[in-house]
Amino acid sequence: MKLFDNTFQNLHRGLDYASVKNKTIADNIANVDTPNYKAKTATFKDHFNEASDRLEAKRTRPQHIPFSNGESSISVKARNDVTYNNNGNSVDLDKEMNELAQNQLYSEALTERINGKFNSIKTVTGGR
Repeated sequence: MKLFDNTFQNLHRGLDYASVKNKTIADNIANVDTPNYKAKTATFKDHFNEASDRLEAKRTRPQHIPFSNGESSISVKARNDVTYNNNGNSVDLDKEMNELAQNQLYSEALTERINGKFNSIKTVTGGR
């Protein structure tokens, strides 16, 4: 018998992504004045979509959500297509701060969802 469903595993992957993205943004901000530094970006959805396109699953009812296994990896790539400063640096501080705020909201939403799942388990097992 499986104690936890795949929700915990998916939430865990989401938090892993948020952590990698947060570190990537912090690295970009720390190197805002470094000559020839190329800003990096963390990607998750591209790999997720590629993996889910290769899967086949049988749904028992058309109302069911299409199957995907959530197997994906997170990658960090340099953004070489833009340069914002004369010194070859491609970090846009306003963009990085915006992404940092969005990532914080994403991370908080995942944390709240995990807390909700644990509270449900606690309630079912008779905890207070």
